Amino acid sequence: MNILIIGNGGREYSMGLALKQDSGVDKIYFAPGNGATDTLGTNIPLGDFHVLADFVEQNSIGLTIVGPEAPLTNGIVDIFQARGLVVFGPTAAAAQLEGSKIFMKNFLSRHNVPTAKYIETNSLESAYKFIDTLETPIVVKADGLCGGKGVIIATTHNEAKKEAGEMLSGNSFGDAGKSIVIEEFLDGYELSVFAICDGKDFVILPAAQDHKRLLNNDEGPNTGGMGAYAPTPLVNDDIYKKLEERVVKPTLAGMQSEGNPFTGVLFMGVMVVKGEPIILEYNVRFGDPECEEIMPLLKSSPLELFYKAATGDLASAKIEFYDKYAVGVVMASKNYPYSDSVPTEIIVDEILHEDLIGNAHISFAGVTKGDDGKLYASGGRVLVCVGIGESIKEAQKRAYMLCGQVHFAGKQCRSDIAYQAL
Repeated sequence: MNILIIGNGGREYSMGLALKQDSGVDKIYFAPGNGATDTLGTNIPLGDFHVLADFVEQNSIGLTIVGPEAPLTNGIVDIFQARGLVVFGPTAAAAQLEGSKIFMKNFLSRHNVPTAKYIETNSLESAYKFIDTLETPIVVKADGLCGGKGVIIATTHNEAKKEAGEMLSGNSFGDAGKSIVIEEFLDGYELSVFAICDGKDFVILPAAQDHKRLLNNDEGPNTGGMGAYAPTPLVNDDIYKKLEERVVKPTLAGMQSEGNPFTGVLFMGVMVVKGEPIILEYNVRFGDPECEEIMPLLKSSPLELFYKAATGDLASAKIEFYDKYAVGVVMASKNYPYSDSVPTEIIVDEILHEDLIGNAHISFAGVTKGDDGKLYASGGRVLVCVGIGESIKEAQKRAYMLCGQVHFAGKQCRSDIAYQAL
């Protein structure tokens, strides 16, 4: 089968890497892809959804996988489905679970899915009143898509009011912040849990833990993610069971009852408070960098997983994972996350260490290929070094050994990914 992957990041590279090793896959196309995805398939410089659908028909593509949230919320799945094309991802209506934090919070409330106490408002007066009822810290969220950066954790009431004012005025996040959610801060540990859904059935994947802050010990500014590991020992069978019964089942039933059956990846941002999983937020696609660790743990066919989810046949899929661990370390460019950096050449040493051959790999993200054929670091998060092992410690060691083989001017990475588990 020919496959099209929409997107250009490490997430899409990782899916392509897994699918390339699947015997059921013939050709892989990326739209638009990045400077390294052309080693896995063919990059096509197309963005218009209708033109992409034409390309799918003309090239006998049996499955399209949509990576990022923007094309999902903008309706690419609706356009493909209207033309009878098989596509993995939610419709625009279902993608509101990520596209609007207000829609998501109200949905959770309607269907009794556990979440933090909140209000949604576009009134500064209402925001101030609710802020005064909460203990600090206080969470302030822009309603719309902000590339994973629209959530502020304010440490004082005054800071919460200031952030609410900045969002509602449009200064912080433009139109995405014209309505906001204010909610209580939950004190526990955070997890990323993904369920692959076909509208009615689902498969929960091994839980991961992301590291959002730029610096060691979770200090510095929030980023898109500086690394992750999976599975995390912080999740036991009891928590998985509670997520199934209290979160995933009522969410799929609720979406179906409201006429928006959910197909694709349901990304649950979970806070575990005293053993109870509470939903912080939903996303409607794989997390990045969590996808980079989950994909290599998948033992069964990734094509079967994505295709059967897209065609409503997940109940017949046989999904297995390796009994191993993966740790991914993001290598970012010099000025990340503050500003763009000058593109610099990436040099990867020849991998000779037996420990790394077969147990570690690079997932490329913010990279471009120069006219000279060389690979350049051109984005904020440049690549992810992934290590696999029988233990988290072994996987972490291999990930950092691989980091030592990668060189580009100004490279930066955390040295403590997976510290929570270790």
